[in-house]
Formats: sequence, C-alpha cells, structure tokens
Amino acid sequence: MTVEAHKETLGFQTEVKQLLQLMIHSLYSNKEIFLRELISNASDACDKLRFEALSDDALWEGDNELKIRVSFDKDARTITLRDNGIGMSRQEVIDNIGTIAKSGTRQFFESLTGDQAKDAHLIGQFGVGFYSAFIIADKVTLTTRRAGVGAEHAVRWESAGLGDYTLETVEQAGRGTEVVLHLREGEDEFLDGWRLRNIIRKYSDHITLPIVMEKERYGEEEKEQAPEDETVNQASALWARARSEVSEEEYKEFYKHVAHDFEDPLLWSHNRVEGKLEYTSLLYIPQRAPFDLWDRERHHGIKLYVRRVFIMEDAEKLMPTYLRFVRGVIDSNDLPLNVSREILQHSKVIDSMRGGSVKKVLGMLEDLAKNDAEKYQNFWNEFGRVLKEGPGEDFANREQIGKLLRFATTHTDSSEQTVALADYIGRMKEGQEAIYYITADTFAAAKNSPHLEIFRKKGIEVLLLSDRVDEWLVSSLTEFDGKPLKSVTKGALDLGKLEDEEEKKAQEKVADDFKDLVAKVQETLGDKVKEVRITHRLTSSPACLVAGEHDMSANLERILKQAGQKVGGSKPILELNPEHPLVLRLKAEGAGARFGDWVSILFDQALLAEGGQLDDPAAFVQRLNQLLLELR
Repeated sequence: MTVEAHKETLGFQTEVKQLLQLMIHSLYSNKEIFLRELISNASDACDKLRFEALSDDALWEGDNELKIRVSFDKDARTITLRDNGIGMSRQEVIDNIGTIAKSGTRQFFESLTGDQAKDAHLIGQFGVGFYSAFIIADKVTLTTRRAGVGAEHAVRWESAGLGDYTLETVEQAGRGTEVVLHLREGEDEFLDGWRLRNIIRKYSDHITLPIVMEKERYGEEEKEQAPEDETVNQASALWARARSEVSEEEYKEFYKHVAHDFEDPLLWSHNRVEGKLEYTSLLYIPQRAPFDLWDRERHHGIKLYVRRVFIMEDAEKLMPTYLRFVRGVIDSNDLPLNVSREILQHSKVIDSMRGGSVKKVLGMLEDLAKNDAEKYQNFWNEFGRVLKEGPGEDFANREQIGKLLRFATTHTDSSEQTVALADYIGRMKEGQEAIYYITADTFAAAKNSPHLEIFRKKGIEVLLLSDRVDEWLVSSLTEFDGKPLKSVTKGALDLGKLEDEEEKKAQEKVADDFKDLVAKVQETLGDKVKEVRITHRLTSSPACLVAGEHDMSANLERILKQAGQKVGGSKPILELNPEHPLVLRLKAEGAGARFGDWVSILFDQALLAEGGQLDDPAAFVQRLNQLLLELR
C-alpha cells in the first residue's frame, strides 16, 4: 500500500524552543554527550519492547534480536542511529518530542542565569535527552514505527530546532526508530569511526544491547580498519559483574544512563544477595533533586530486571515514596518473567527485596553523615524534605530515619537545617525530659514566636520547624532515643525538673491573684476561646494562643484549610502574661469602658503573632486607632 504524502507543520512548545537555544550554547564544551543520550533513548525503547512483548508476542514481528546501529556518511555529513525497539505512534512523537511534559518546567527556566557554566548543570539536572541532537546538528530527521502497527503507519518528524517541526506519514517495513543528524558546519570531527567508537565505549559501554557500527557508512580510508558490523560495547549487564571488575567511571556512566542525569551520582551501593532469596541491586543517590521530585503524577522508582531481562521501569513497589530520589536497578532470580504490577502488589519476594534495599540506602546515608558531614549536608539541602516523610511511611525504620534528620534550632537561630536529634539530646539541660519543637508557616514566624520566650530565658533549645511536611513528621516521630517530642504551642507548659518548687509555688499564687481578670476576659471573648489562663511561658509579650494537648495545632489547621480541606477548628486557649504592663492595666482598671476593646486587641495580636488570619481585620484596625487616639 502506498502512502499519500502529506506534511504537516506544527509549532514547538515555548519551553522546547528555550531549551534548544540554551542547550546549544551551554553544553557546547561537552558536545559528545549527544551520542550518549540518543543511545540511552534507543536502549530504553528496546527495553520497553521486551517488556510489552511478554504479554503480546506478536510485537516481535519475527525479529527478536534487539540491537542499536550507528553509522555515518561523510559525503552527506550525517550520523544515523537506528534501533528496533518499541517505536512511536504519531501522537507519541508529538507528546514526547514536541512538548516537555515535566513538572517544574517554568521554575526551571526562571532559575537559568545566562552563565553557561552554571546553566549546563541545570540543564543536565532537567534532562537533556533527544534535544541533545541539536548540539551538533542543524537539522534532525526522525522516522519511527510502533511495533505491531502496519508499515503504512510510520511517521517522519523533522526540524531545524528553531520554532517548528514537520510531521508526515511514511512507509517503514520494520518497527523501531531511526534518527538522522545533519551536522552543523564545523562538526566534522564526529564523521569519524574511531571518534564515534571512543564516545560509545566511554559513555555507553554498559548498555546491555549490542551497539553496532555499520561498515557500509565508513569513509573510504577506514573500510579496511573495521570489521563488518562491529559491536563496540561490552553489551553485558554492569550490575551482574563483580564489584572488583567495575571501575568508578563505569559506575558513574551507568548512573547517567539509568537516571537520565547529567552529573555524577553522590554515592552508590552495589550488592548481591544470596541464600533463600537471590537478587542484585545497584542503587544510586543523586547529587541534586530532579525538578519533578514533587510531581504527584510522576512515577518514581527503580528499574526491575528478572535474570537480566528488563521487566519495568519505575517499579515503585521496590522503594518507598520517601526514597523516591533513589535511582538504579534490582535484578531478581526469583520472580517470573511475566510479572505484572498487580503481582508486585502482593509479592513476598518484592517485600523482601524492598526491605533489604531500604536498609542499604539508609545505611549509605548513615555512613555519609558520619564520615563526611559537609557532603551529607549538601544531600540534606536537596532531599531533606522528602526524607522527612519517612517516619510516617516507614514505621519499622523510624529510629534509623530519625538519626538522619536535620533541623534548624534556637541553638544557632539560623534557617539552615544542620542539627541532628542526637546533637540536640547532647545539649539538653540537666533534668530536661523532652525534645521541644515549634511549627510555623515560615522560619521567621517560628524563630520569633512568643512561645519561645521562656525557653530562651532558660537556655532550652527548641527545634524550629517551618516545612509543610514537619506537621506530618512530628505526628509520626513522637519520640527519639527515648525522649518524647513536645510542642511548645500545645497544652499547659510543664518544664518538670527545669523549674524548682519555689517557681511553681509563685506561679500558683499569681494565677490565684489574677483569677478575677481571667474570668472577665473569658466572659468577654465568649466562644472565641476554649479557656483563658495565666501563663509563665511569656517574658515580653502580653498574650499568646495555645492549642489543647490533644487538639490540632493552629499551623496544621491553616495548612489543611489552604489545601481546601474542611477543618472542624478547635478553639484556642488564650494565655496572659501577668507581668506585662497591658495585662496589669487590664487588672487595675477592671471592667472599664474600653475593657472589651483591649481584650479583643490582645486576642487578635496573639492570633497574628502565630501566623493566623483575623476574621475582621477592619474592626481590629478601628479599635487600635481609637485606643491610640485616646493615649495622645
């Protein structure tokens, strides 16, 4: 059947145009990575075919010898890569090449500085992929047919990498994808068989499929140097080799392939487990967080192999969500080749491999924290908020995760999260029984909260928690090393042995002296508050709001409301500072004409101080202005 030629011109997504221009200039000093990226894509396409063919044997189309072919033509000044993998449909070409469907795309471009050295790292962090072809090519032609689809349904994509691309339907007998790079002027160094073979061996030696250089496209002077269809790479599973046989450089290049990352990994662990359960794992921790780390729709996980046969990528059951930044492969000898995601849900083999792999990752991080604090701090700055999800998700490893957590505290008053819980415990006051913390919307709100006044006076360290995930963390990590974690904004303040008996008796006497005022304030505020009481947690502020011991914190309530959830809204407790002049004036004046206004202002100020919002801001301003006028 002959296909009627029809060429359609479509525009690139705006972000694609930006990325192409930035990449051509920023990655110019590392041009050879184009070959690594295109071979990596071809390898993934072959892996996907192998997986889909497990349930549909017809996809092989009589050709089950997967390979990647590389050739060049000096006269035409082209480099060609072919694979016989899964291929793409017309819509897949548009979705995968015409757009960048990645969370954080806009923020990514906003973070670019124009500094080529810095931007190169950012672009690598974002992911280079297919677009790397335009580093050396001024035109790229891609022809592809999806496996299992007739020859008349192939599609050809072509672009000069400027603002648009063309699509047309063409005939292609075999499945898979061919990419032809039409080189820019000055890029003839890549029209050289020796140069291309060296690049392949440098970056792609670990690819488990044969990467074949085709003799027929060699230049005349090289025909006698190269054998027919020379396989350039080792084409063996790197993780299946003994650790002593794998160089550091090979580990790094394999990471870049499996993670689609531009930078070297932070660290890795290569292990073989034998016994009742047999599997090999090669797990990496990246240096930087990917831009889609917080994308809920993005699947994160590990590549799963069974006896060196690729089964699926993003096998999320092999790694918990709080370790979604981990990349790598796990190869099992105990799973069937036709394993599905449904089978993985209830597999004891998967549970065992997952448990062992989590221990390896946490162990890696523990060793890093112990042996290289600076490197661990860099890791924490990138992935700390994700790791904080751990205690709530992984109860069995809660204590070990707790050792890895880092916090900002009143010890330094810095927003940098550098303090380990073990460090905090090491500085605890004699007689201190709890680890104290405060949660707030921002670091400044936490640091300057009136709830900290008595703690600062007595030199008691408090954790300053301002990440949204912190509320989830403290609801799960309720103690560490036998010490309970206690909020300074909830319940009655009881410092236990940190207060002597004289202090406690004095507090009881003051509370008794102010009981009439407390009753009047309670009556004035009515159902706005659960209770009014005298406090000893304040030294310079007149009042503060406290949540009940078992109530939801005000910060969590605000977070849930912002997320659109309906919250019952427990009433706060108003605590008054008996030593503050405003409170003393209220006590002296009793039920004066402005008593209600003063009480309302104290309540509203306390609400604002902890990051809350006023129900009636205009009324607050009006009361305050009136009182200021009277004080003139």
